[in-house]
Amino acid sequence: MKKELRVKTNEDFQKIITGGKCKISRSFVMYYHPAKKEHDRIGISVGKKIGNAVIRNKVKRQVRMMIQQSCNFKTGFDFVFIVRPKYLQSDYQNNKNDLSRLYNSVYNR
Repeated sequence: MKKELRVKTNEDFQKIITGGKCKISRSFVMYYHPAKKEHDRIGISVGKKIGNAVIRNKVKRQVRMMIQQSCNFKTGFDFVFIVRPKYLQSDYQNNKNDLSRLYNSVYNR
């Protein structure tokens, strides 16, 4: 993902998590907050409960790819996706459907 599409600083993560709304699924927790920019920014967080560093980085790469394939970036929200430990128990396609459902639920209220 391009740099302008990422949430990078801890301050931004905290602002989205504390000031935004939350949706929960089996594999993800998604926080979202309206942004002042015309495109979405996305942050991904994978906790230490999910394997070692190699596995966590693999999960982040997979989630980034899922987001690129299934999300429209021109909506004006900031998102933080927190990966839950159940992510590893499901296959890629189920996790992708789970993430798409969460992302689209913001617009189909």
